[in-house]
Amino acid sequence: MLVSATPGMCMTLALTLGMTIGVRKTFWMMWGEILGVALVSILAVIGVASIMLNYPLAFSILKYAGGGYLIYLGIQMWRSKGKLVITLEDSHANIAGSKLALQGFITAIANPKGWAFTISLLPPFINPELPVGPQLVILVLIIMASEFLFMTVYASGGKTLRKMLEQRGNVQTINRISGTLIIGIGIWLALG
Repeated sequence: MLVSATPGMCMTLALTLGMTIGVRKTFWMMWGEILGVALVSILAVIGVASIMLNYPLAFSILKYAGGGYLIYLGIQMWRSKGKLVITLEDSHANIAGSKLALQGFITAIANPKGWAFTISLLPPFINPELPVGPQLVILVLIIMASEFLFMTVYASGGKTLRKMLEQRGNVQTINRISGTLIIGIGIWLALG
């Protein structure tokens, strides 16, 4: 559970989206991220992670594509001059929930920190003398619940930060903070 609470790519993405599009719309990204984390957890436990580690080119392509897209979004936010790039009123028209879910999924499965943690932390929780299936289901459900809880906290913090900055008329600051965070996540994803 503490692993989920630590700031990382997914939590920073939740914070940034909470700031720019609101918590409710950010739930779409969270859905994709939770599915990605569940997949990574399952693969780590059953050993398929070693296959992905043996074919780093596929993993690298996914990382670079996801990182490049996030950097592009961050630059677009920086270029905005005094208005929110995505406002709560038009976010439903501008960003499809499926795109947010896909971004969350890609961020989760391309996150080297996520793979490292799941490969090193999860297998010891599986007792080889008991059926793996039920143990894996319980473990993944705990991870998914913990990820959802902390992403909601981060997204809510982003929304609160947005309100504070809007009250002072610092919309460009919101865009620059969000853009910088997203560019940072993109670089982290591509180079991590």
